[in-house]
Amino acid sequence: MNRPPFGPSLSRRNVLSSLAAIPALALLAACSDSGEEAKAADVKPADPAAPAKPATPAAATVPEAQGTVDMAELLKPGALPDKQLGKDDAKVTIVEYASMTCPHCAHFAETTFPDLKTKYIDTGKARYILREFPFDPSAEAGFMLARCAKDNYFPMVDVLFKQQANWVGVSNTKDALLQISKLAGFTQESFEACLTDQKLLDDVRSVQKRGANEFKVDSTPTFFINGKTYKGAMSIEEMSAIIDPLL
Repeated sequence: MNRPPFGPSLSRRNVLSSLAAIPALALLAACSDSGEEAKAADVKPADPAAPAKPATPAAATVPEAQGTVDMAELLKPGALPDKQLGKDDAKVTIVEYASMTCPHCAHFAETTFPDLKTKYIDTGKARYILREFPFDPSAEAGFMLARCAKDNYFPMVDVLFKQQANWVGVSNTKDALLQISKLAGFTQESFEACLTDQKLLDDVRSVQKRGANEFKVDSTPTFFINGKTYKGAMSIEEMSAIIDPLL
């Protein structure tokens, strides 16, 4: 799972504070300048054990929960409206806190989420909520662009995860994001307008801050499934082992 880029002498609070000091007007430049930092501190190979396990549901081990949260508190509205897939009355609610530059989040999005969507979300058994938890300016920019994509939030997130290697840790993240955004219908003007929207940046940071302060999110991906906390990317077999008993 992805953890914030800080060493033993620098606390998570200080890192988040230093990131929050970057204003929206400087975000475009920050995206261009943060490539090597992101590559060194944030982008690490996915765990070797991450590939999908043999499809034998009976053999799947139920992952151990790493805590609990009050679902009523978790689902209270935050600075940004939740982006959701699935029915409000589904028996299972999955809330994921992710970072756009997290390789483990991208791995989950590519290998587990399609099956999760087909098996549980599209069938009305579960609803899925994605919340922003960026660890660096590039991740903030990615989430801002997804929000600016309006109804195409999830398709934009999907593209950014699939193309992660092409824009995270490269020499000019800004230009790489611009090219991806143009394929999603952005112009140069709408791209720059999005990434210089101070209120949107503040709201994205508020979602992250709330996740850290109220629900103790400190790594990505972190999942809350009907009030129980699970950290790290999971296979569809592991998620099924958690979800099926709740149905």
